[in-house]
Amino acid sequence: MQQIYQQTLAKAVEYAGIGLHSGKEVNIKLAPAAPDTGIVFIRTDLPQRPEIKAEPSNVTSTLKATTVSIGDAEVFTIEHLMAALSMLGIDNCRVEMDAPEPPVTDGSAGVFVCLILQAGRQEQKVLRKVYALEREFSVHQEDRYICALPYDGFRISFVSVNSHPLLGTQYFDVDLTEETFLKEIANARTVAFMHEVEQMKKMGLGLGGSVENVLVFDDTGILSVPRFENELVRHKILDVIGDFYLLGPIKAHIIAVKTGHAFNAEVARQIETYRNKGEN
Repeated sequence: MQQIYQQTLAKAVEYAGIGLHSGKEVNIKLAPAAPDTGIVFIRTDLPQRPEIKAEPSNVTSTLKATTVSIGDAEVFTIEHLMAALSMLGIDNCRVEMDAPEPPVTDGSAGVFVCLILQAGRQEQKVLRKVYALEREFSVHQEDRYICALPYDGFRISFVSVNSHPLLGTQYFDVDLTEETFLKEIANARTVAFMHEVEQMKKMGLGLGGSVENVLVFDDTGILSVPRFENELVRHKILDVIGDFYLLGPIKAHIIAVKTGHAFNAEVARQIETYRNKGEN
């Protein structure tokens, strides 16, 4: 069996932008980390620079994005960055931020991919721990469900159903490798609907969104230039990748129908609980 070693970044890399939901300016630095560190977010703008490990037990909200927190310190909308770290094989990274939300960039994982490749990847002398699912995990809610099944690889099959005339039912299935991620998923952007925008802004969400960094639809048409015919379902898969990387690298086939961050987080928690019992 081929031995695969953990990876971190070869050097630190920085980027500045605004958050998708907060609209706040943020400076982010992706920095190398020691073996077995995992992905750790550091809020450099807060006293004592609190550190929040990206793991299912630290997820505290899934409203329009995934939030992890420790005490009063939180970081939200981490899924696009997490997806890039996942599929480029970065096991260990310290993510320093001077605001609670990473930059939206162009609404996809593409810029984070470029930052990681710019920094370069450094192999570490510790074997990578890839968790292979031993059984099924699932969440069902009426006609929506997600299940994670044993699989020799990492595959996601997603069905999205939307009443918008330009969307309807979209299905995409991808056996994920770095190559297929970069080609099929990494550049798919977040989707929003004009009828939701004002409500979201009243909730303090979507303040940094625009037709450039979000695929925006009105009642009958599209206000942005799409990158894929089925960009919505591809971005849904991007979110699944990011949310499940809270577990670290896994082998699984994830099948999802009409689900989102809350479903992803619940199945990830199920897997984390089961895995921890086996390790005790």
